[in-house]
Amino acid sequence: MPSSAGPSIDTITEGGRVTQVGEGQDADETTPPVMTFGAPTAGEILAERYELVEHINNDSAGRLVWRGVDVVLRRPVAVVLRYPGGESATEMLQAAVAASRVIHPNLVGVYDAIDEADRAYVVREWVDGRSLRELVADGSMDGGRATAVGNAVASALAAVHATGMVHGNVHPGTVMISDDGRVVLADARTDGADTRESDVRAVGGILYFALTGYWPHAEAPLRGATAGHGRAAIPDAVRDAGGAAAAPRQVRAGVPAYLDDLTMDLLDAEIAPPSSDVLSAELARLDVPADDDYLDNSGPLRFAAEPGDEPSPLAAAGGRKVALGIAGLLAVALVGLLIGINTLGGDDEDPQTSPVAAPTSSTPVSEEPAAPVTRNLKISAARIIDPDSRNRSEVRDAEKVFDGDRDEGWSTETYPRSNFGNLKRGMGVWIDLGAERTVKSVQVNLSVPGASAELLTGTVNAPSTSTGDDQVLTAYLKNRIGQPFEAHDGTTMAFNGFDADQKYRYLLFWITDLPQSGNGFKLGVQEITVQGS
Repeated sequence: MPSSAGPSIDTITEGGRVTQVGEGQDADETTPPVMTFGAPTAGEILAERYELVEHINNDSAGRLVWRGVDVVLRRPVAVVLRYPGGESATEMLQAAVAASRVIHPNLVGVYDAIDEADRAYVVREWVDGRSLRELVADGSMDGGRATAVGNAVASALAAVHATGMVHGNVHPGTVMISDDGRVVLADARTDGADTRESDVRAVGGILYFALTGYWPHAEAPLRGATAGHGRAAIPDAVRDAGGAAAAPRQVRAGVPAYLDDLTMDLLDAEIAPPSSDVLSAELARLDVPADDDYLDNSGPLRFAAEPGDEPSPLAAAGGRKVALGIAGLLAVALVGLLIGINTLGGDDEDPQTSPVAAPTSSTPVSEEPAAPVTRNLKISAARIIDPDSRNRSEVRDAEKVFDGDRDEGWSTETYPRSNFGNLKRGMGVWIDLGAERTVKSVQVNLSVPGASAELLTGTVNAPSTSTGDDQVLTAYLKNRIGQPFEAHDGTTMAFNGFDADQKYRYLLFWITDLPQSGNGFKLGVQEITVQGS
């Protein structure tokens, strides 16, 4: 087992090869060992709960990263320690507390943050897998895989930004890919030096790195590079005389034009980047199986929408190469070519050759259907599902969950215990999208943290009575979307486990346990947002 004085980057566990980067700092092989006094030892139990099993690595800021076990819940955890605690650990602990409030499939979960004065530590989810930096060291990714990684990172940032926070630490060392293919973003920072825009531009850097193996941000390399954040392990992008990075398609063959354009747009300081939720929606649209034929991987990104639909939000946010404009230029070039051929041919033109009609402005550019645009879907109706109560006093105000006002929503009454006083199986909010839709994600904003809930779906639309509510619940419990949240420590729940090949009309946000509020237990649902097409 590696000692704390000699960092070991990689460890073999039953789940595979692992790299656990400490609080966003890439472990740097060139950094001298960090000496600490009173270092923890294997078998030690922190906070009477977290047993240290094996030291994984030290980061360049002196944090120690251990693999551990939560002896209460019997689950593996990563423990990031800093010596000493107190004021020197404030930024690390604040970042961990902020990150713990956002629960999302593409964010590493943060479980605990403890300051013991002589040392401080953060306990977070253990990820069996490797960082993006390590994976790309074995070879750059194809367009489809790079798009999937970018989509996951943008989706995580959208969840972070929805709470008003900034991640501030997006780079190949904090993007991790688990052995089962899950992409997660780790180790947010809270030092105030970054913005939402810099987060979004960092997604361009992630795409560039995944496609080429180079880092494009010369003016803003990996944060803290001079202090040794593993920057030397990532080569700088190939640049022209003016310092501009070469486009991915100039670095390697096979990069799809649409992804090349999107990446360079995100990196171009003269083009305003889209918001993270818009970027997430656009990358989700592009993150499709390779055998889907509506996306031309050899040509530029199509920002056109279906007739009657709004244009792609990313086009309005700064996309610069629109397929229609390219097709128009090609049409003009073809007309010029035909005229030139006709002029050079003169009277020698073969009379048996059928004339070729030049394209006109009315000639359709393409008969292929445009890809669907992901946007916020309209909720046409909502009601409260309360199957175990004959008193229907809590079924009012359901319309407030989709009125656009997060300061006002629907709330349960106050109960003596979290399980609705053992009087009910739960309560929920049923929503109707008005028609069957392709749904990408559902975000639920709550009044307080600590609730347990899940998202269900079905086709039953029964009357708003106790009997009707029971029919809805019984039918919908068979169809869960994604994973349920247990004692969720944030105020935003994001559900993303929708089947791309299935249409949805009715959804049920079902609450199984209430958080404490004052002298009792209650919960408010402030707003429900559905994204899809």
